[in-house]
Amino acid sequence: MSNTNGRIAIVTGAARGIGAAIAQRLAADGLAVAVLDLDEASSKSVVDVIESAGGRALPVGVDVSDAASVDAAVTRVAEELGDPTVLVNNAGVTRDNLLFKMSDEDWDSVMNVHLRGSFLMSRAVQRYMTAHKWGRIVNLSSTSALGNRGQANYSAAKAGIQGFTKTLAIELGKFGVTVNAIAPGFIETEMTAATAERVGVTFEEFKAAAAAQIPVGRTGKPEDIAHTVSFFVSEGAAFVSGQVIYVAGGPRA
Repeated sequence: MSNTNGRIAIVTGAARGIGAAIAQRLAADGLAVAVLDLDEASSKSVVDVIESAGGRALPVGVDVSDAASVDAAVTRVAEELGDPTVLVNNAGVTRDNLLFKMSDEDWDSVMNVHLRGSFLMSRAVQRYMTAHKWGRIVNLSSTSALGNRGQANYSAAKAGIQGFTKTLAIELGKFGVTVNAIAPGFIETEMTAATAERVGVTFEEFKAAAAAQIPVGRTGKPEDIAHTVSFFVSEGAAFVSGQVIYVAGGPRA
């Protein structure tokens, strides 16, 4: 039994991919999980998987870039599952383009979901964490924070997540709250499959090319990120805060 058994977690962008894997892993660790996504109906399949394994879960629709939507979603979680003391800010979008082709909307939409969304969700949930004198926030950054052609918006947002993480760790530490970030490398998701399609290669070719550049010789899977989240959320990670760990199959920094 997990030492976080009985706690309440919120995972954003949890209807598929990395978010779904995180939600299922935290449920297996004994937490009740609110599965948040833009479309509540899309979260139901993840909730069904968790419940079929004996866990507790709740599908919740939310626009993480909208303050009223965030506050309503977090309040609903508290009322229906219990006070949330674990938050995983995973929701994300990409609007890739070279700088001279990037529109204002491309920039704003990525910033709003990644940075504003993480800010709004963290602000809404921290009041439960500080009241309980215990909490865990895990933010999803990316290796793109180090720079990536065609991703000025995404890279800037993911780099911003790292500064946001370190600042929250300083502010919330005295309340028993740790805040850490995970920067995934190439992970096999619908998003990376869409990138392969956009550049005109098969997903298998795309993965093979990526794996050739990764020291461990393979691309990542959503479960690789979920395992790392599980560690950060655990009691055993109580002295780890303000850190960014690159889960990328090799050194990045």
